[in-house]
Amino acid sequence: MIRNTLVIIFLSLVAFKPVPRQVTVYMIGDSTMAVKEKKAYPETGWGMPFANYFDTTITVDNRAKNGRSTRTFMTEGLWKPVAEGMKAGDYLLIQFGHNDEVPTKKSFTTEDEFRKNLNLFITTAKSKQAIPVLITPVARRKFDSTGHIVQTHTVYAQIVRDVAKEAKVPLIDLDTQSQALLQKLGPESSKFLYNHLEPGENPHYPKGNQDDTHFSELGARRMAELVLQSLQQLNLELAGHITKARS
Repeated sequence: MIRNTLVIIFLSLVAFKPVPRQVTVYMIGDSTMAVKEKKAYPETGWGMPFANYFDTTITVDNRAKNGRSTRTFMTEGLWKPVAEGMKAGDYLLIQFGHNDEVPTKKSFTTEDEFRKNLNLFITTAKSKQAIPVLITPVARRKFDSTGHIVQTHTVYAQIVRDVAKEAKVPLIDLDTQSQALLQKLGPESSKFLYNHLEPGENPHYPKGNQDDTHFSELGARRMAELVLQSLQQLNLELAGHITKARS
């Protein structure tokens, strides 16, 4: 009788074991974050390695696309399914600026529009009880003649910082952090973080490639690590789902 009772209690505990809450981390942004086509390899968006650091309760849904700004991400219909798909407890990582800030690009967004669009992403996420996280645009590799890193997102990165403060949402200052990493490595070693290739080195780029905006596999991983460290420093609940390797 006692044995049967214990079996029933055990089965009851198993049956009512809480199911882990599934959380989606939506990523919206530009080419520096995006999942790349095979033909672009070894060019790698930092969102690609980022997705490999979480336990099974986290789904990373990377919607970032090459060449998009806050404006074109919406006008091309990329934002609508994200806005409709978010649910309570999800995260929205927002990183734009590269294509918003260049006046000669069709994706150009004025400073006021940029600010307005960021706020739209934030208010929509909050209305769904999702957690928006703003990320400043990651640095381009640019050094002056003395070997010092040159800021390439001064105005638009500051807008992101200002909006995060005003809207009281978490901020990851990837611009500042990536600049510091580039400065530490210096003009030559920092090339390994970007899609720099010699002629004949890679069949996808037979003439070579000198790209100071998009990352190599190594560079994407290093940028992803900066973001992961920031999530931990911000004490976001998401950081608790970063997996640890077993020894």
